[in-house]
Amino acid sequence: MKKIILIAFVLSAHSTFAREFNIIDFGAVPHTVCTSAIQKAVDVCHEAGGGTVVVPAGIFITGTIILKSNINLYLEQGAELRSSTEMADFAAFSGRYGIIFCQDAHNVSITGEGMIHAMGTQFYETDQNHVYPEFDRQLTRQKEKYMPEGEFYTDGPLKRKPRPGMTLVFFHCTQVRIKGITIKDTPVWAVRFGYCEDVVVEGVSVQNNMMIPNSDGIHCTASRNVRISNCDIRAGDDAIIVTGFAKAEHTPGFNSAEQDAYTFGNKSIYAENIQVTNCYLQSRSAGIRIGYGQHPIRRCIFTNIVIAESNRGIGIFAHDSSSIEELIFSDIIIDTRLHNGQWWGNGEPIHLSAVTRFKGEPAGIIKDIQFNNITATSEAGILLYTLPENPMENIRFQNVQVRIKAGKETMAYGGNFDLRPTALTELQLFEHDIPGLYAQNVNGLSIRDFKLTWGENLPAFFTHGISCLQVKDLYIVDFEGNPNPGSPGSKKLKLEKTTVRK
Repeated sequence: MKKIILIAFVLSAHSTFAREFNIIDFGAVPHTVCTSAIQKAVDVCHEAGGGTVVVPAGIFITGTIILKSNINLYLEQGAELRSSTEMADFAAFSGRYGIIFCQDAHNVSITGEGMIHAMGTQFYETDQNHVYPEFDRQLTRQKEKYMPEGEFYTDGPLKRKPRPGMTLVFFHCTQVRIKGITIKDTPVWAVRFGYCEDVVVEGVSVQNNMMIPNSDGIHCTASRNVRISNCDIRAGDDAIIVTGFAKAEHTPGFNSAEQDAYTFGNKSIYAENIQVTNCYLQSRSAGIRIGYGQHPIRRCIFTNIVIAESNRGIGIFAHDSSSIEELIFSDIIIDTRLHNGQWWGNGEPIHLSAVTRFKGEPAGIIKDIQFNNITATSEAGILLYTLPENPMENIRFQNVQVRIKAGKETMAYGGNFDLRPTALTELQLFEHDIPGLYAQNVNGLSIRDFKLTWGENLPAFFTHGISCLQVKDLYIVDFEGNPNPGSPGSKKLKLEKTTVRK
């Protein structure tokens, strides 16, 4: 008898979760605004205990959909959820939501072979740039010729108009799956996981307008146990991001009150256990960005990745008081170039910096970071920069190859360090010579099997092979490289106030 009861229960549960709710049956009509019909399908599915909400082939225009627990939103091949271009169609919350919003839910997914088209370019002025006061031109190498006023910057970013919020948002959710879909032309971030736990993103394509600022790819903010694989992400800003902030990006410090107020999601203090593998990334800022926010970040692995045509390859930023530690980057190919316009980044293949962005607040510590089997072609060198009060600790490079070359924007934008955002104007963007690898204020720097080559006709501000200032316990073995041939007086190794391990 017990076996019969158990079998009946299993069949009943399978039947419930296998139920399908086609949005057509709730009044959705192709090429019309179907927000209420889609929401009705979601609500009925949720009330029935869960199941699959099906978007069939066709174009369905929508505003904000609130996704709920135990629902799989399935986009069939040829299906397209297309964003409305009317702001009134998006739910209000500190501005507006985007297309999908999900909060305090579990067992939610968006899967299929269809598309979510956010119509982001419609919310920008395509003939005007997005510019704002942020740095002092006089501190740059080019002075008043750096980003000259009145010029249209052909790499963007474009000027914003009122626009919807992030396209797919999950706050305080557990067991989230996004698989197979394409996300196109988002007006701001494509996907955000805030305070989430147990997240899988697999086989997703993000295809954004590279001219749009803040059109980031996948943001993992204060989340843990996240796996991202086999994705193609091309974003007008950072492609894959791990941060320690949840909703309050610009507020230092945190308490657990927000986490405690919800049933689901990440209850720990850490943003941790992030795995990214087998992805292609392209960005107007960083292909991979780690940092910012109140929660410490740790235990992340990035492997088998190609980063192409980005302002930066890998960026790690301890610009808040929280620490960043135990990160591994391996088997990565990086291609960076300088872009014109007001984008962060200066062509570095790898960038680590720890400089506070809040006056009166300390910067965090970056420690226990590994870079293994990295091949980079770039228009700048590797940069490790922090101040004496918070040195980096235990940074390791092994089997790294870097070729530095000139590009079309080298003279107009090159020869500067870009540490934005910081609290100090003098450290935002400033003139500095560019070695193949520059390290400042590091305790424990290991460089093994490092090969550096220089392209032809590089200006003299490209200088030394490796340059270190106030580095303790420097270990270099099998360094193959020289100073820039076009920079007389530069050295293979320039070591100032640096101790070398024998």
